[in-house]
Amino acid sequence: MPGLQFQLENYAGKVKALGVVWFIYAALSFLLGLAAMTFAHAFLSNHFGTWGNPRWSDGPGPEWLGPAILHFAWGFVIVRSALALVAGWGLLERTQWGRVVAIVAAFFVLLKFPFGTALGIWTLVVLLGYRNTTLYDQL
Repeated sequence: MPGLQFQLENYAGKVKALGVVWFIYAALSFLLGLAAMTFAHAFLSNHFGTWGNPRWSDGPGPEWLGPAILHFAWGFVIVRSALALVAGWGLLERTQWGRVVAIVAAFFVLLKFPFGTALGIWTLVVLLGYRNTTLYDQL
């Protein structure tokens, strides 16, 4: 049936493009996270002189709080980037787990306006629904 073959080829192109965009999002997420965490570390360590924040140990609260927050944020950046990378890889390989990981990652990035929101909505539109599920299973 030529109509089904055309639909499969069209859908395969959409899934491939979506996988590539997830790779790009993973790289940008990591690089922007790296830049933000470097700036936050410099700011909280008072490397900006009088324009910066005094050291955490000089302010209220325990002195371990600032480094703990930075470590948590580093972990969050790494996990977010790794999830996007795995989602892209799974979609390019057309695996069933790749579809599931991409759907989970799409829900996580919906709040990252504007690019995460657009990528999340695009992922959910392409991968969810009965028609798209059966097309993905036939790839």
